[in-house]
Amino acid sequence: MTTAAHRYDAVVARYFEAWNAEGAQARAKAVADVWTADGSYTDPLADAAGHEAISAMIGAVREQFPGFEFRLTGAVDGHHDTARFSWELVNAAGGTPSGGGSAPVAGSDVITLTKDSRIRAVYGFLDRVPAGA
Repeated sequence: MTTAAHRYDAVVARYFEAWNAEGAQARAKAVADVWTADGSYTDPLADAAGHEAISAMIGAVREQFPGFEFRLTGAVDGHHDTARFSWELVNAAGGTPSGGGSAPVAGSDVITLTKDSRIRAVYGFLDRVPAGA
């Protein structure tokens, strides 16, 4: 693995730590660790900027899907200060989608990084969302 590839993998691992953190305090710490103070997250359903807003948005998603966690699907691909990867929401107890079917939510994200490997912006694309979301 190249140093650049390791950089992207490490940032994405920290990103998932933020999404999967249990509780507001742990989530706020994880968000502050991986995002810049003025960092942002944007997808078709959400637009948040700054640690507090990003933490709140993640908390709202976690409340909507209790007992689930986000996991990487496939490899992280990156160049320069940009990376992309795909993910899905799975049952935390079994690591599989609820009922063994498709994950209720899945998508791909593109992230831009600072030189010190913190997230400046996330651009999310949702491939699958529950009806009514």
